[in-house]
Amino acid sequence: MIAKLSGLLDSVGTDHCIVDCGGVGYLVYCSARTLRRVGDTGAAVSLRTEMQVREDAITLFGFIDAAERDWFRRLTTVQGVGSRVALALLSVLEPDKLGQAIAAQDRTALAQADGVGPKLANRLISELKDKVADLQFGAGPATAASGGGAPAGAGVTNDAVSALVNLGYRRAEAFAAVAQAAQKAGPDAKVEQLIMMGLKELSA
Repeated sequence: MIAKLSGLLDSVGTDHCIVDCGGVGYLVYCSARTLRRVGDTGAAVSLRTEMQVREDAITLFGFIDAAERDWFRRLTTVQGVGSRVALALLSVLEPDKLGQAIAAQDRTALAQADGVGPKLANRLISELKDKVADLQFGAGPATAASGGGAPAGAGVTNDAVSALVNLGYRRAEAFAAVAQAAQKAGPDAKVEQLIMMGLKELSA
């Protein structure tokens, strides 16, 4: 099992790069995010990798950081999500934004990726929402496609989620409701406001 590659960047294609490790060139499939960050041709590069072995091929997938690799593994556990679709998702949504989109049940954001239609977006949310329930809110927008201003800060949104959990709601439900409330309320929202708006989302 090859878990990491370090060498010189030989070349970059539309969906892959070649890493020269001691004179041996490894073809590594990557997300657009990783390809943007690998650097210039000839520069030193280090990638976390996931190797898939099949009867007819051995394929390497490369990631700029462990968070992206972990999301690749998580995504490919979902029925209908192969390696190429997982990379497409990671190309349009960074790992933290991907987790937020799933928790917020933002199907529009997920459907930005090639190969992800409404049915697959629903399946991603259904199968992964509980696995991302404990992710913390980031400071930026939950998704670029959602529109509107940036949501409230992480501390405020996490406090609102905790309050809804204390009221008896599951954390995944509370997370999704507060994420949607935060997008509507904007960056100046107070905890009490997010709790009330979150309750409305949950009762809708």
